[in-house]
This record gives sequence, structure tokens and C-alpha cells, in this order.
Amino acid sequence: MPKSNEIVNVVREKYGAVASGGLSSDDAGVRALAEAFGYRSDELASIPAEANMGLSCGNPTAYANLKVGEVVVDLGCGGGLDVFLAAQKVGPNGKAIGIDMTPEMIALARRNAARGPGGKPVENVEFHLAAIDKMPLGDASADVIVSNCVIYLAPDKTAVFREIYRVLKPGGRVAVSDIALKKPLPPEMAKDIMAYVGCIAGAVLIEDYRTVLADAGFDEVVVSDSGSDLNAYAKVENQSGCCSPAMSKPATSLTIADAGGGCCAPGSSVHAGLSDLLTRYDVNEYAASVKVFALKSKAARS
Repeated sequence: MPKSNEIVNVVREKYGAVASGGLSSDDAGVRALAEAFGYRSDELASIPAEANMGLSCGNPTAYANLKVGEVVVDLGCGGGLDVFLAAQKVGPNGKAIGIDMTPEMIALARRNAARGPGGKPVENVEFHLAAIDKMPLGDASADVIVSNCVIYLAPDKTAVFREIYRVLKPGGRVAVSDIALKKPLPPEMAKDIMAYVGCIAGAVLIEDYRTVLADAGFDEVVVSDSGSDLNAYAKVENQSGCCSPAMSKPATSLTIADAGGGCCAPGSSVHAGLSDLLTRYDVNEYAASVKVFALKSKAARS
């Protein structure tokens, strides 16, 4: 497997490129992808178009049971998609906080907040440039933590969930959309860093995902296959997140190497040899979009 620092650097570089790439809900493919993973059209219309770049694998705000007045933290917030939706649900007396390690994403999210829907600034949000395993937030300061297709990219998922546990209040909850494995990956796929950044090689088995949460101290852990088709990424041309095939390619299988740009651009030095590898595998055979929910006990350990 690639080294942790190498993974972090490549993830930061590639997602920085996505932030500067101009993808938004103004693109039919980007909207279609978000809707395929659970966002309603009215939700997408209620937030800045640039907050949605087609990087989702679910809609965690749909099952986080957010309440007025709560503090919600979104890990790997990108342009602010889930932050802005959460801000609407918690209201002016609540707060939605975005954390992302990519400077371009944080800059984009802050621009989106400043202009907001209809040009009105969104007041009950804030964004921090930080790693999700080292959040600049106090102990027991959040009611809910959400994340969307980000934690699977983290080299040390145990550290991430321990940090989530620290930041959550006793009785707080986790609602995450993520990628997890149905079965082990072929070694040649799992070791490639661009497969890691592009789609699934950083993911863990569904049962291991449950174990990591339980070991971090969480109760009532549920990790379930959402049933979503990961080939939905083919709706977004030149997608650089879970790098999809270009729109001109058949969507029968998600072959990262067919993508037309971003982290999957043919000719990249880290991409050499990946094209042939990934044409032999169907992502849906190995991976799933999962819904993750867990609670921090009110009598949580310190």
C-alpha cells in the first residue's frame, strides 16, 4: 500500500483540482449524480450550485435526524454541500461546521457561504482548514458529526473515529455516507494509489468498519449497504472524485482509468498501467455505498 503521507498529499492535490474545476449543480450530470445518491432536487436548488461537485456517495443529512439548535460538523466538507443543508435544518440558533484539509475546497466553501442562495450570506456556518483526525474543535462540542464519501480515503480510520468520539457530546451521534468493501480487493488493485484516491482501494470491509467504530467507543453501530449503484459516477464527465468514465463511455462498469481528466488523466506518472488493470474489474462487485450510524453513550467513557 502507498505510504500515508503520500496518500494525503495526492488526495489534497487531486481534490484541490476538483475545487478549481468548475463542476456544480448547474451541470446536468452533477445534479443527476447527487440525486442518484439521495439528494432531492429541491435540496440542491436551496444551496449554492458550486457546493455540489458530484463527489457524494450518499446524503447523510437525510438520516442524521438533525434538530433545531444543534451543532453539526461535516468531515471533508468540500464546497459545503452538506454543511449548507445541515445549516437549514439546525436553524439560526444552531451551527454547521465544515472541516477539510484542502485549501481550495475551504476557499470555495467560504465563497459559497458569503454569497449564499439568492446572494444572501449564510450566517450559521463556519469552515476550518484541518485534517479530520485533528479537528480544531473542543471536547464534547458537537451534537452530530456527518461525512460524505471521505473517511474511506483516510489512511488511519481508527484515529478519525477516535477524534470524532472526542468531539461529540455524550449522547451525540454519527451519520456518515461512505464507501466500504463487500469483499477483499485483488492485490494489484488495492496497492495502486490512484485506485485509492479515485475510488475504493482505501476502503475497508463492512464488518471491519463496524469494528473500528465499536473500538472507538461507539454504541448501536449500524453499517448498511445503501444499494446505490456506484456506476452513477459515470453521469459526471471528467469527474475527479471517484473518477468516473467519460460520458462517451458505456456505464456498464466503473473503470476509473477511462476518466477524461483530473486524477485519472491518462499519461499521469502515477497512472501508468492502471488503465488495463481497471478495465478488468467492476467496482460494484467489490464495493458499496454504505450508510453509517452510531451513538456516543450518554455515559461515555472519558
